[in-house]
Amino acid sequence: MVLYEYPFNEGIRTMLRLEHLFDRLAQLLPREAPVDHHFALVTMFEIMDVASRADLKSDLLKELERHRAQFLAYRGNPAISEAALDEVLGRIEQAYAGLNQLQGKAGQALAGNEWLMSIRSRISIPGGTCEFDLPAYYAWQQHGPERRRADLTGWVGTLAPLGVALQTLMSLVRDSGAPQRMVAAGGQYQQSLPQHKGYHLLRLRLDGADGLVPEISGHRLLVSVRMMRADGEGRLRPATADVPFELTLCA
Repeated sequence: MVLYEYPFNEGIRTMLRLEHLFDRLAQLLPREAPVDHHFALVTMFEIMDVASRADLKSDLLKELERHRAQFLAYRGNPAISEAALDEVLGRIEQAYAGLNQLQGKAGQALAGNEWLMSIRSRISIPGGTCEFDLPAYYAWQQHGPERRRADLTGWVGTLAPLGVALQTLMSLVRDSGAPQRMVAAGGQYQQSLPQHKGYHLLRLRLDGADGLVPEISGHRLLVSVRMMRADGEGRLRPATADVPFELTLCA
């Protein structure tokens, strides 16, 4: 099964992009080759660029507080495990406190590192980090993997509160939905959404063995899914068969 996710608003769109970058960074850091650590730096700078939105930090704090209030309302409910409730509230409060203590925007602590900023200014230029352009960076790449990884871990650590808050919030959003089995009749599916319910994220699971790709569109009142299949040249064409899939709407 292949999982596709579709954001219903710009805030979740930004969070999904950041989550994608943090996931990539987590894969690159443990590796040992200089080229992997080069792309770890590229990813770190991309996170700083995406996180530079002035309202991102306040949006994350606001959403964490919203979820905290929702879970606090379950106190005293006999159908809710107090231990499980305490665990979730603890995660939310820890993520909130860590992000709230972060000074300025994410990555601001790295902006004063002239060596890193010299790399950042050239890393988007094709071939801009060659040894003759940045000899100090080339020399750093010749260090052993443990030395490079230690440096990277220190720099990435300044972004850790953002990563923890993001991971906590997206987990809460995903857990808010219940999967349902649906069928795209003739490759098409539409569903109206209730006006009083504000959904943030759509999750769609599809059998990857069928070679189908869902084309998803939607807003707060309507979701539309069109199943597509690549032709011999890679162009997507509408599928006409009935296609079962799993749909989750997360608030």
